[in-house]
Amino acid sequence: MSRTIHVLNGPNLNRLGKREPEIYGRTTLAEVEAMCREAAGDAAVVFRQTNYEGQLVEWIHEATDGDAAGLVINPAGLTFSSIPVLDALKMFPRPIIELHITNIHRREAIYHRSLVSTAATAVIAGLGARGYATAVRALLELLD
Repeated sequence: MSRTIHVLNGPNLNRLGKREPEIYGRTTLAEVEAMCREAAGDAAVVFRQTNYEGQLVEWIHEATDGDAAGLVINPAGLTFSSIPVLDALKMFPRPIIELHITNIHRREAIYHRSLVSTAATAVIAGLGARGYATAVRALLELLD
């Protein structure tokens, strides 16, 4: 099996480092991508971000039908509202790690119920941007 990991990011994550840095930190998405690639070692990483629900669904389908060994996904706001993202993830037959930069359970009530968690193998929340590297390493361990 391939050791390709897909790291998929949802809406507004392209604004990391600028958007509410007191909540999300100052690390940019480009820096997050570099952390993921370093944590992956010799495993390939497909790293993507979109502000569009349909595009995220398409990328999950691509990972499902392609060579993705596992997914790390931060669906951002779609975590709490997107049945299409959930349905696409339910079709993915390999490990899925749901990731959130903040601890969604310490935030406003609207952020407490993740639809994505029902399809995820594991959830990482509250470690800031470095949670991405943790997620990649954890996914690789699940694959071994």
